[in-house]
Amino acid sequence: MEIIVTSIVAVVGTLLGSLATHYFQRRNRADAERFERNERLRQERVSAYTAFGGALVNLRRAQMDRWFAIHNQRDGADPEALRYETYRLRTNALEAHFRVQLVTESRELIELGQRAIDSVDRLAPNLARDEFQDTRDESRQDIFSFVEAARKHVDVA
Repeated sequence: MEIIVTSIVAVVGTLLGSLATHYFQRRNRADAERFERNERLRQERVSAYTAFGGALVNLRRAQMDRWFAIHNQRDGADPEALRYETYRLRTNALEAHFRVQLVTESRELIELGQRAIDSVDRLAPNLARDEFQDTRDESRQDIFSFVEAARKHVDVA
């Protein structure tokens, strides 16, 4: 009888050990998958926010180049070619903003991105010099405000 009890205890112990091992392995696997998913999302956000910030800076530069070309501040610059360049760069900025909208859950970040696009768009060639300077400063600040807000969404604690 003692052999049977010992065998039953051994079998029950083995089963309990197997169940515990299975439970902890499954939990560890779920934790690892969740971590990988969160890290991929973080990397995608970094990429999207960086691409959008870069697209805004490029569009802003092109808008300013166009303004200076029209106001005869840049020799040899073709305002018409710069106009088409700003169209192309605005399209790039809008595409990058769409990507931001897809990877973020922050309404504030989407609105800051739209505000930055709008302020860069206001760098129109028909602005007076003082108004151009104010708009240029505002657009720079709006871009940096977006980047600062975006940084909070990719920081790891």
